[in-house]
Formats: sequence, structure tokens, C-alpha cells
Amino acid sequence: MIEMKMHFFLRPTPVEAVPRLAAALGIPPDGLFFKRDDLMGLAGGGNKVRKLEIMMADAVRRGARVLVTTGAQQSNHARLTAAAGARLGMHVILVLAGERPEKLTGNLLLDQILGAEFVFAGTSDTETIAAELATERDAFRIPFGGTNALSAEAYRQAGVELLEQVPDLGSVTVAVGSGGTMAGLVAAIGAERVRGVDSGALKDARAAVARLIDEMGFASGALRIDEEQVGAGYEYLTEAAREAIDLTARMEGIILDPTYTGRAMAGLISAARHHRLPEGTAVFLHTGGLPGLFGNEQIQS
Repeated sequence: MIEMKMHFFLRPTPVEAVPRLAAALGIPPDGLFFKRDDLMGLAGGGNKVRKLEIMMADAVRRGARVLVTTGAQQSNHARLTAAAGARLGMHVILVLAGERPEKLTGNLLLDQILGAEFVFAGTSDTETIAAELATERDAFRIPFGGTNALSAEAYRQAGVELLEQVPDLGSVTVAVGSGGTMAGLVAAIGAERVRGVDSGALKDARAAVARLIDEMGFASGALRIDEEQVGAGYEYLTEAAREAIDLTARMEGIILDPTYTGRAMAGLISAARHHRLPEGTAVFLHTGGLPGLFGNEQIQS
């Protein structure tokens, strides 16, 4: 394991009660908390910051001066990679899906402000292009979502942190994108208390999470993943996610994003309404993503 040498945020991130939202869901006022990983200080925060501390330590150890990674156009991971690279004086190349839009909004605008170089893949495979660029530019390649067994360790440590903050933890609900956040939490907390909500980012989220946990040297157990919130697909806003975003904002003044945390909260709302939450304190891991809200035309309609 590479020692964490990067320090991109103050830890522990706060845990705060959300009593009005809890009451709206039929949960006791002191029974629902948010773990605020959206409040990390690097360029808008989010769960990728924890992973990037480990990935960037590896890049520094290897003497990297150029980074390359991939993502959707409104990728939170791409934004935070650009920010981490800026902080360390590294050039960042972002290989993004699709064609360059006429106007840069949301995360794309922040990527540009942070000085990242864009490569739009069009109909080509982003990972293939990134691999070629890594060779051509002698770049350190950061995987999709910043996720591998190495970076998932960040969320094993976050799970330990959470248990110290909430000793009577009954469950933690988290969005599943590339899988590393859930994998790390399961390694620390156990599969029975981690509720993942599939965002549709991967074809088989369950297999991806299980593989990461195995590569970390832990047993995955019976993973609890809600696969009912994907809707028409990763890039489409669901009605349930829109309801979750509106309810959370109006009850607690906390903003969720349309892709990950909106879906994850939709999953928590469904579980609460159908009495499927385990006993004990319920925690929602807010993994960030606010800038993506401003790049999503569906939520503006």
C-alpha cells in the first residue's frame, strides 16, 4: 500500500442530522444523518477527492508530470482530477465521451478553468484513446472514476471514520458508479450495513464491486445493491431522482446531483417508505456532484 502523502481535505468530514427530511420519510428525527463528503475543499468536493489522494501519491512517487483520465462530459472525477493536477503542477488530459459541445457548462466549464486539456472521443472508445495518449505523452493514467483496489482503500478508511462518528450505525446508503466507494465501505463496515444504489455507470455494478473487494483482500459477502433506480440509463434523469433532489433541497437546503446522489437518495426514500431500512442510525453518504447539476439540461426543463 502506498502511503497517503497528499492532503486535499480536512478530515473527518462532518456528519449532520437531517431531522426534517427524516420526518418526511417516517424516520425518527435523530435516525437519519448525512456524511458530508461533498464538503471536501478541492474544487467543489466529492468522494473522488479521497481516492485521488492515494492515486496522486502514486503519480508523484512515479515522477509523473502529465495525467490522463476518462469520463462522461459532466464527470465529477474528471473535474477533481483536473483540480488535483493543478494543485500539484501537473498537466491533465481529459478524454471525454461524445463531441465537444458548443457551450461549456457545469463540470466542463470548471475543467477548462482548471486548465485541463480536452480530448473528445466522439464515437470512439475513451479508454482506448486514453491508453494511446498515456503512451504518446508519457502520462500517468488514472482509471475510470479513479477506481481500482488501491484507491478503494480510501473508502475503507472512510468507513472506519464513519463508525467512529456513528457507533450505532444501522446502514449507509451510497451511489454506485465505478464501484470503489461501495467496495471500500463494505471492506470496513460489512456488506449487511452498506446499501449501494446503482447509477447505471457500469453494465454489472455488482460484479465490479465484488471484484474490487476481492482485490483488496476482503470478502464481499451478500452485496446489497438497489438496481431499481437506473431508469432509462445513466445519462437520463429519473422521476424518482428528481423527487429526491427536490425533497432534500426543500427539507434541508442540501443539493444533490441528478446522476449519483439523486439516485442514491431515491433508493433511500424507497427503502424508508417500504420499511426496508435496517435498525439503527441510517446514514446517507453525500458524494458531491453539484456542478453537474448546472450541466444537465433535463433538470432545467
